[in-house]
Amino acid sequence: MLAHDWLCGVRGGEHVLDRLARVLAPHADIVALLVMFDDRRPLTPELDRLPRVVSGVGRVPVASGRLRRWLLPLYPAIVDDLGERLAAIHARAPVDLVVSTSSAAIKNLPMPAGVPHVCYVHTPPRYVWSQVAEYEREGGLRALGLRLVRERFKEWDRAGTANVTRMVANSAHTAALARDCYGVEPRVIWPPVRTTMFAAGEGRRDGSWLVVSALEPYKRVDLAVHAANQVGADLLVVGEGSEGKRLRALAGPTVRFAGRVGDDELASRYAAAGVLIFPQVEDFGIVAAEALASGLPVVARRAGGALEIVDDGVTGAFFDQPSVDSLLAAVARCPRDVGAACRRAAERFSEARFDREVLDVLRPYLPS
Repeated sequence: MLAHDWLCGVRGGEHVLDRLARVLAPHADIVALLVMFDDRRPLTPELDRLPRVVSGVGRVPVASGRLRRWLLPLYPAIVDDLGERLAAIHARAPVDLVVSTSSAAIKNLPMPAGVPHVCYVHTPPRYVWSQVAEYEREGGLRALGLRLVRERFKEWDRAGTANVTRMVANSAHTAALARDCYGVEPRVIWPPVRTTMFAAGEGRRDGSWLVVSALEPYKRVDLAVHAANQVGADLLVVGEGSEGKRLRALAGPTVRFAGRVGDDELASRYAAAGVLIFPQVEDFGIVAAEALASGLPVVARRAGGALEIVDDGVTGAFFDQPSVDSLLAAVARCPRDVGAACRRAAERFSEARFDREVLDVLRPYLPS
């Protein structure tokens, strides 16, 4: 059985979930997909074919939208509700294994006695552990609410590690956070990147800047917008999120917003741009690896998962400070015409490699 925080669009976490469903399909019956919130949009063919068990709160349409950001104090109760649903499923037909992918709270899902739980952790929840300042940067009720519930949530989140039999982290950066937050030592397995799909479409590059990101505070897309404004760079921003309105207000005449795009258009954007701007501290950074697969160099913050993806001076360039000047200096020294080196580097993150490594972890728990 698979478990996931929420199904509210297809981003990096959902691509990992999709690949896990494919890996497990020949080896075990996947009874259901347990999720905290579900906005009922189509995801991928592999995920859409699975029956879904959703928490009571998560079936309320408004709760699965932006309101879920305000429901953090209820996450423990929501996860307990899913635990009861899992126990009822297990009573009817025994569950052999639960595999969760978590960046919020599903890691803490209570297990029926004797059922192993392998958790692929994308990050300990950023808003209470590692990126508190980024989420409080704009102030207001959201920041106040986080301050009020943070310590209690951290206690619950730390205690919930007892529900995990084996933890896997998506990067060495995330593994280090898990050690600090939970006192565990996860195995590192990089996420699966669709390297073949993105390697297929490289054409003539136009020299433009590209950002592909959810428009959320910790993603620091504002740095890219301010930098493009300062030098008049042609910047295309792909993605949507809670910061969309503010970022559009900041944008100068050379900055464009494409919103969400499909895979084919995304591949063409990677193939046409001159450089990907990756300004956030990310737990891994599938977007950066996708860009390399397309032959596109990456300018990234020298922190987090980017350190495992970008080779400074070979497949991109790092900047050290979250400032426009630091970002612009990295853009200026970013190597160009390095498509072959970028594509070679991206092969480290292939789907086939992910499949082998994940099966190595899961095999002891799969039914014979």
